[in-house]
Amino acid sequence: MINPNFKIEQIYTGCLAQGAYYITSNGEAAIIDPLRETQPYIERLNRDHVILKYIFETHFHADFVSGHIDLNQKTAAPIVYGPTAKPAFKCIEAVDGQEFLIGSITLKVLHTPGHTLESTCYLLIDENGKNQALFSGDTLFIGDVGRPDLVQKIASMTQDDLATLLFHSLRNKIMTLEDDVLVYPAHGAGSACGKNMSKETVSTIGNQKLNNYALRANMTVQEFIDEVTSGLLPPPEYFGGNVAMNKLGYDNFDNVFNNGMTLLTIDAFKSILEATDALIIDTRDASIFCQGFIPQSINIGINGDFAPWVGTLIKDVKQPILFVSEPNKMAEVVTRVSRVGFDNILGHVSGGFEAWKAAGNHFEVINRISASQFEAEIDTNAPKIIDVRKLTEYEAQHVNNALSKPLAYINDWISEIDKKEKFYIHCAGGYRSMAAASILAARGYQNFSEIAGGFKAILDTKVSTTQFVCQSTPKN
Repeated sequence: MINPNFKIEQIYTGCLAQGAYYITSNGEAAIIDPLRETQPYIERLNRDHVILKYIFETHFHADFVSGHIDLNQKTAAPIVYGPTAKPAFKCIEAVDGQEFLIGSITLKVLHTPGHTLESTCYLLIDENGKNQALFSGDTLFIGDVGRPDLVQKIASMTQDDLATLLFHSLRNKIMTLEDDVLVYPAHGAGSACGKNMSKETVSTIGNQKLNNYALRANMTVQEFIDEVTSGLLPPPEYFGGNVAMNKLGYDNFDNVFNNGMTLLTIDAFKSILEATDALIIDTRDASIFCQGFIPQSINIGINGDFAPWVGTLIKDVKQPILFVSEPNKMAEVVTRVSRVGFDNILGHVSGGFEAWKAAGNHFEVINRISASQFEAEIDTNAPKIIDVRKLTEYEAQHVNNALSKPLAYINDWISEIDKKEKFYIHCAGGYRSMAAASILAARGYQNFSEIAGGFKAILDTKVSTTQFVCQSTPKN
């Protein structure tokens, strides 16, 4: 937004599909929904020669650990939550309609319960009293609205009750705003906090009234409930842990980072494995991992949706973790995994897998084959094929007779697979299928092949004309 009296910067993190907001006006600043690592914000404040006046939180986030507590400790700027928040730390618990002055602009509190009970939007009003932008948190996304099923147990309410609150919040607080008010949400496409989010990260109230299914004119409460609650997948296991950390507090990011950056000798690495239930996460690319890895390692590549997959595949945020990665990636690994609350990082193996191998230690491999090899083998077999993509991807197009077994639910379906029966496994491009393959190997499965390049590569073979269907088939 171009305005001489204020500036809005959207700081978007693709891995989490998350938007934080840095707002400056006349020597003062506000930050909304900051990420956990605070140094980038400190550097921005120093660069712009502004003072951080407030840290605003739209709600207790479930999909990432916010940086509000560390940022408060480093800048003394007060934390602001909406009504009913009641966190375990000192903050300003604002009332509906309360206004906060930052330079020449005002941020007005709009309490919008429904996604959570404390969910709050912040309306930016310029020096002339004009409504300019809405920071909508998880209440309103571009093309979607926040899911109302995440806090049922905490709130002692049904998802229908929460959806009803959300319906009224949207119509009474948001849809009454002018059509030209900009909408800045907390998330975009790829986030598990909604189901139909656009890839766009900014819109207007008017555009959303026209194009967002949940803001349809003349929609009844029941129609809204039915549409918002249909098709919701179970939330990732780590969501509850992140909410608790955001509400109750957490360890200083600098401490977590320093612990995670600890380099371990091979002997120290082995000793930790023997003495704890530490999980090994290997962050190397799938094409490299398959050629050799430390036994029991789980492959979640750093060059992908690393943090959300760590949170999805590992249930407990307190799980002790050891990492194997390239030396130049270690800082990124620790930073990204800490964003989703996995703080119990015991360190990295010095020298990575190559050091483990050079020391003569046992290692394992994954049988990765090309799509052409897969094509040749299924010409002479009636093989079992496991497709670990999302169900929506599978239903759009899949290999004939393949079983839909999404990676996100591997802990639920893995016991259904016969260890003695040979099978093939694939995803869209190889990232998710290698993660699945590593979990299968760690559980003792060996009689399988993972397909390099996944479904995209399969489509380039002649299998694409004989062995795939384009319509939905009965779910397995």
